[in-house]
This record gives sequence, C-alpha cells and structure tokens, in this order.
Amino acid sequence: MTETLWYTRCPVPTASGLAHSLGWLGDTAAASGLEFGVLQDAGPELAGHHFLHDLSGLVREGGNVPAIAARAQGSPTRLIGLTWIDESQAILVGPDSEVAGPAQLAGLRLGIPAWAQDQARSFPRAMALHGFASALRLAGLTLADAIVTEVTVERNPQVRTAVRESRRDVTWGVEELLRGEVDAIYVKGARAQEVAREHGLRVAVDLDATESKRLRVNNGTPRPITVHADLLESRPEVVIGFLAQSLRAADWAAGNLDGVREVLQRETLSGPLGVAAAYGEDFHRGLHPSLSDERLELIGIQKQFLYTHGFLAADFDLESWVAREPLERARELVASGQVPA
Repeated sequence: MTETLWYTRCPVPTASGLAHSLGWLGDTAAASGLEFGVLQDAGPELAGHHFLHDLSGLVREGGNVPAIAARAQGSPTRLIGLTWIDESQAILVGPDSEVAGPAQLAGLRLGIPAWAQDQARSFPRAMALHGFASALRLAGLTLADAIVTEVTVERNPQVRTAVRESRRDVTWGVEELLRGEVDAIYVKGARAQEVAREHGLRVAVDLDATESKRLRVNNGTPRPITVHADLLESRPEVVIGFLAQSLRAADWAAGNLDGVREVLQRETLSGPLGVAAAYGEDFHRGLHPSLSDERLELIGIQKQFLYTHGFLAADFDLESWVAREPLERARELVASGQVPA
C-alpha cells in the first residue's frame, strides 16, 4: 500500500512544478492521508527512480527520453498527460564561425554527448542527435551528411538539485566547442541561453523558428506526465487530484507571467534574462496538460526516433501506455470548482 505520494520533475516550465511551488501538491497528498515527497529533496538513494520510474507512488513530469526508455524496459507506468512548451532549442557555433544556416552544417563535426550509464540517462545524447537531425532536415540533409563527434558527459548523473546543477548539465560540449574540437553543439533552455552569451557563441540554427512542430520534437517537446501503475490502480483519486491541481496551476499561470518567471528562475538556476530568452512572453498561457491526438502523434515521433537510434530496449504500443480517464476526471473537478483552494 502506497503511503507516500512521490513527485519528480525537471527544472523547466510545468504546471505540476508550479502546483508544487504553490504548495498544492502537498495539500492533495495530505487530503488523501499520504505523506508527500520530492525525489530532488530525498537524497541519492532515491534519485535513480527519476529515470527508472519503478517507485510505487511516483508521479513524474519531465523529459520524454527517460520516460519512454523506462516504459520500453518494462517499468509499469501509464501516460496521463502531455505538455508542450518551446524552450529555445538551437544549434550553436563558435564566436568566429561563419556557419549561418542548416545547409552549412554539412561536413562539420557535430558535438554529440557520449552514452551515459544506461539508455534513460543518455538523454543528452538523444537530445543532441534529434536536434541536429531536425536542423539538417531543414536543408534536406541527414546525420550522414555530417561528422558525429562524441563529447564527454557524466556517466552516472543523479537527479539535479541546486547543489549538483552545473553549466554542463544543459550545455554539453561548450568546452569542446571553445577548444575547436567540434564545430557545432545543440543546446536548449534558460541556462543554455546564458552560457551562450557568456562565451559569445553564435546561433547557427534557431529550431524554435521552424513552423513545423515535428521539427521541434525533442526530449522536452512534448513532455509527458507519467504515473506508476500501482498508484493509479490503488489510489486513482490521488492521481486525479494531482492533475486537477496541475490544471489549476496552469490557470493561475495564464494570468501571472511574473510569478511564473520567478519560480522558473529558482527551478533553472537562471537569471531573468535567461528565462525570458528561453521561453518568451506567451509560454505561461499554454501549460495545461492534454492527451490530444496532435500531442500523442508527436510523442510517437519521438518514440520512433529513440527506437531507431538505440535508446529503447524494445518497441511498445503507444496507445497501451495511455490512460485518459484521470485527466478527464481532473478537468471535471476543476470545471465544477471542487479542487481545494
């Protein structure tokens, strides 16, 4: 029997992260007679569950690479929501580089993080590969038209905390780019924006500028909310309450850009300029999770990319992963005003 509602997330804009910061997730757990725990605060002995998602009572909102990889290797999870927040994906080159578009990536050395301890923890590699593949596709090219050059990455990363966070956590390959060992790197997010400015790195390809969402699919787009099947089966009301508070937080965020940015600065360890540059002016209006056909199609594209490039232990049926009822029930709670304020 689950005694603790465990929660884990990545340091990015999420409705559940806001609900946690506002104290609402803890309230939901308490109302159901459960303790509330956050993996980021629980210590290294529990940190691996962020990637493996094999802890009973865990709800996770974070990058899709670990979530999909965990499902592929048999972790009993269900997909209960998807969010989409563009977060400043770009291909960067050195200060003196003349590369100014995707076609010029042909023949260049692309900095790709090495494999980590396992497939789920190799999300930096997956991110860079998919980011470069999308950039090259804009010019009718593929990864075969460039030179994949491995850059170092921590072999055994744990869940990020303020103590463990480092610039390399979001900007793998910066040192190699500055030393001239690679010609381009993939970056995303608020800290990446700040590091690029600090070193005078140039944007060669702005992936966020592409109109096609398909070309912006990556680890955080779309971002899944997953739950351990034991929690969903034994305490469905807790899962519904979690989603209802997330929806309520998304409503709050839609009219409170400054408040959301304050939370993000703490979450990403970035300054206001980094957050503004990474997420823009309108992201706070689109934090609501959904399981729309479009988002499911996009997560399916990511799943196929990961399987094709060796990040999944096995393929699996996407529809069998999806649990629609909790989000539908949560919407009903919010619409009826039954979510505790």
